[in-house]
This record gives sequence, C-alpha cells and structure tokens, in this order.
Amino acid sequence: MTKTLFSIGAWALLGWLVGSWLGPKVGWGLFSLGLLIMILVSGWQLSRIAHWVKNVDDPPPPSVGPWDDILAPIYRKLRNSTREMDLLKRNLDSLMQAAEALPDGAITLDEAMQVTWCNQTASEHIGLNLETDRNHSILNILREPEFARYARQNTWPGPVLLHLTYDGHEKSLLAQLTQYGVGQFLLVTRDVTQVEKLETTRKDFVANVSHELRTPLTVLAGFLETLCDMPPEAFSQAQRDHYQRLMLEQAQRMQAIVADLLTLSALESSPQAGGRPIQLGQVVHEALQQARILSGGQHVFVENIAHDICVTGSETELASAVSNLLTNAIRYTPKDGTITVSWFMTEDGHACYSVQDTGIGIAAQDIPRLTERFYRVDRGRSRATGGTGLGLAITRHVALRHNAELTIHSRLGAGSTFSLIFPSSRLSTAR
Repeated sequence: MTKTLFSIGAWALLGWLVGSWLGPKVGWGLFSLGLLIMILVSGWQLSRIAHWVKNVDDPPPPSVGPWDDILAPIYRKLRNSTREMDLLKRNLDSLMQAAEALPDGAITLDEAMQVTWCNQTASEHIGLNLETDRNHSILNILREPEFARYARQNTWPGPVLLHLTYDGHEKSLLAQLTQYGVGQFLLVTRDVTQVEKLETTRKDFVANVSHELRTPLTVLAGFLETLCDMPPEAFSQAQRDHYQRLMLEQAQRMQAIVADLLTLSALESSPQAGGRPIQLGQVVHEALQQARILSGGQHVFVENIAHDICVTGSETELASAVSNLLTNAIRYTPKDGTITVSWFMTEDGHACYSVQDTGIGIAAQDIPRLTERFYRVDRGRSRATGGTGLGLAITRHVALRHNAELTIHSRLGAGSTFSLIFPSSRLSTAR
C-alpha cells in the first residue's frame, strides 16, 4: 500500500511541476495518464494473480506491485508448505526404498483384500505384477485353499505355511496378514524353502544316524547279553573267539561312522582348502596299491596316470577323495570286473581324475542323491561290503573345497564312471 501511495504522490508532483511550466491542463493530463497507467499495471498484476490461483502448482509471480504486501504472508505460507511437502516426499521415497529393499515380501491391501501396492520381493514370491494386478483381489492371485481359509479369519495370530509352484519351481512361503489401519491390511511373505529343506535334511540325518548306529549297537548288546546270561562252560573257546570277532567288527563299524561324521563336520566348517602343490599322480598310485590289497586279486586294474600334474590343496583331503572313489568301485564291481583309473589333462585345460568300473551300475533316479549322507541304492549290499554311506558325501565336500566338480555317469547294469574335475587355477606342473 505504501508503494501505491508513493507512486500516486510521485505522479502528482510530476503533474504539478509540468503544470507550473506548461499550464494546469497539461499537468492534470499528465497526472491522469499516470493514474491510468497505474490502474492498467494493477489490472495486469491482478490477472497474473488470478492465473496463478487457477494453477497453484505453478510457482507464484515474483512481484505483483501493490498486492505484494497482501500476498506476502500467503507466499511465505506456501513456501513453508512446499518445503514440508518436499520433506514428506523425500521421507516417503526413503520409506518406499526401504520397503523395496526388505528381504520379505510386502503387499498392501484395501478393505476388499484388493492389492494396492507390493514390493519387488513379493512379486518374486507369488508372481505379482503391480501394473496388471493392482485393484485385484489377492484371493484371485494367490489361489491356495489354505490361504483363502486363513484370509477369511477374523484375526491372524500367526502365519500360514503355503507350498506353491511358481515358474516351475516348488517353494514354501510363510504368509502373515496384519491390519494396520481402518480397512487397510499388510500381507508379509517370507521364503522358507531353504529352511524347510535344511530341516528335512536334519531330520533325515538324525534318523539315518540313529538307524546306522542302532544296528551294530543291537548286535553288540545281543552278544554281550548272551555272554553274560550263559555260564562260562556253555561256550567253547572257538565260539567265544567268534563272538569277540563279530563284536569287534561292529565296534569298528561304529568307529568308522563316527570318524566319517567328524571328517564331514570338519570339511563343512572350514573355508576353501589352501595348502601346497600336490602331485596327485603319486597320491593315485599309492591309493591303487591299497585298492589292489582290498580287492584281493578279484579285479583287473587299468592305469592311465600322468605324474607331472600338481593340484594345490590338502593332501589328506585329496587322498581321501581319491581312495573313496576307488573303494566304491571295488565294492560294487563283481569278481573279474575291470576298474580303470585315470589322471590326465583335458583339452580345455582342466585336470580329471576318474574311476571307471564294469560294475552293477546305478539307476538314473538314484544318481542325484548319491552324495547325500547315508544314501544307499542297496542298503544291504552297502553294509555287507563295509560302507558307511558317507564316502561320496565326503568326496563331494572335498571337491567343493578345491573348486572341483564331482561328476557321475552310470547306467544300470553297464558300470559307472566317477570323476573329479579340477580347474586350471588349482593346477601346476611338477618340476
């Protein structure tokens, strides 16, 4: 307002000065012209204000003349509101980024259980596509009877376990519904597929260990009870010696199982093997000498061993893996069968240790499970030949610790080939 009065005063002074020089009419005309200019400018400024009011998202005009004093508080409030909105937007963006980074899936639902938002993890868990699935019922997207029953409950004190098939893969999800506002719900999903597999493995392991140890313990207990209950004269010395040998065999079997379990535990809890360059050809040669003794002349051995290839690693672990594959071949190859042992460089720069036999072979459905602990194709035959059921599991872990790959090729009735393939990064040439 002060600016306006000052402008009127300035035009009046200018009109008086000009009127004193050129006459009153000219002075009054100039003063009237000044007022007209002020009115036109004020009208133009009012039109700018009117345009801004209709488009409040646009920035306000920087100056509107006599209206500045009136609009200044509005401008200040608007600037403060803009700053607050920017801060809220940044906070919201930060929250959305945090929600996207969650390892669990998060899905927001309205009162009709329709999807309003989800993060990337939820999309991966149940195949949600927010562009096409927004405002669609979660019950039509997640078509699981267990989830439908769960979602229709009045309260959700705990999660529900769902078993889904998505993209050809089976997965297990824990789903938890929570109400967080009036007519608003949050569905949290967690992938527990690996946890379930580990739990199944743990249960199988405990059951298998119990089963493997129960047999020799039962035999031992039976012999000891018999010896304790019967008078000394009831058994001849030959019978006592026979029972003692059988008990020793069962005790040694339990020792072997425990030793292999401890070996597995040590392999699983250790980092990758370091060590030094090992001439694996020499290790294979020594294992072959022991294998011939174990075979007792019942098998034909064919050697194809390169002695100048070294593998960086643990000699004890490598010797164990080499021996395990040879021992298995002897156990499952009939009398007069052929066992071919090779250690050579491949065309792609890797090194391969392989044991090929003409034994009974393995059915295709059994091959993927051969490296599981205590897994046996023929349990009775494995025990009869003295196996603990842990040899291939140990060999697989030795391979992993040396960046190697254990491959198995077999056909029922046509023999098997077990190979350890070492990468070039682990190899060197013996000097």
